[in-house]
Amino acid sequence: QVRLVESGGGLVQAGGSLRLSCAASGRIFSINTMGWYRQAPGKQRETVATMTSGGTTNYADSVKGRFTISRDDAKKTVYLQMNSLTPEDTAVYYCNADRVRIYSWSVDSSYWGQGTQVTVSS
Repeated sequence: QVRLVESGGGLVQAGGSLRLSCAASGRIFSINTMGWYRQAPGKQRETVATMTSGGTTNYADSVKGRFTISRDDAKKTVYLQMNSLTPEDTAVYYCNADRVRIYSWSVDSSYWGQGTQVTVSS
């Protein structure tokens, strides 16, 4: 069973920074894409940033230049450095591991973390 555990959320003032971490555990052969998504109250979940095993990154326009995604494959961990936070960044942030293989011959699966709250006060 693959499990994703996020940490690093909290309350911060506008203009501040937070760093989110998400560690994957369990039997894992490979993870293709790891990413961060967020969902604000009354809104749909949206992509924040993703990163493939090859290093290709993708960011939402709203966070470009402020957020940086990185991953440590040896630790099966993905990070999200968030700078210059604004109240519009307030949301529950979810970690996702996509195209995960338990064995080399396994079918791809996707997993989600439980979410971590990020609140930015004005």
